[in-house]
Amino acid sequence: MNNRKKLVKRAVLEIADGMYVNLGIGMPTLVANEIPENFHVLLQSENGLLGIGPYPAEGSEDPDLINAGKETVTSVPGAAYFDSAESFAMIRGGHIDLAILGGMEVSEEGDLANWMIPGKMVKGMGGAMDLVNGAKRTVVIMEHVNKHGESKVKASCSLPLTGKRVVHRLITDLAVFDFEDGHMTLIELQEGVSLEEVKEKTEAAFTVSSGLLAAH
Repeated sequence: MNNRKKLVKRAVLEIADGMYVNLGIGMPTLVANEIPENFHVLLQSENGLLGIGPYPAEGSEDPDLINAGKETVTSVPGAAYFDSAESFAMIRGGHIDLAILGGMEVSEEGDLANWMIPGKMVKGMGGAMDLVNGAKRTVVIMEHVNKHGESKVKASCSLPLTGKRVVHRLITDLAVFDFEDGHMTLIELQEGVSLEEVKEKTEAAFTVSSGLLAAH
């Protein structure tokens, strides 16, 4: 199983029946295809759709039906369409149960950087800054190290912040961490990953949960 598939499969476990969920641009959108069929979950896109379905089959795409990442999507029965003002009122009003977002860096205090790299063209932060403050729970999924092998789980973020102390749970291809009161705790190891490897590849300071210590 490749890293992307591993992250998506683990992220799906964060979703409970009956939730209103926002999936961030990029890898998080793949979660839509993995939600159990017996779950009644409504996916919200900040460009104005509540009730996103799976990606359309080839040849059945509707160019007018897109998510916030400009990808063609489908809608489920009972879906609703609305303008940006109403969409952000949902987010800022605390009506989104869970936001699953991608990340460029996450700090040991739960700070998130996920919207720009200085010097690169950027169209804006989209709904990320609203989501990390308005959603009831924020889960970030990302690879643990960058293409140079450097840790993306940092003592402090070097990239412009999306929000401070906004991450509740971080899922990487190596491990799962929880954040509470600016403190980071390792709670799970991905299959085939050792505690030593996580320590070696994590710049951030963290503690290991008692349950994980007991298992190792």
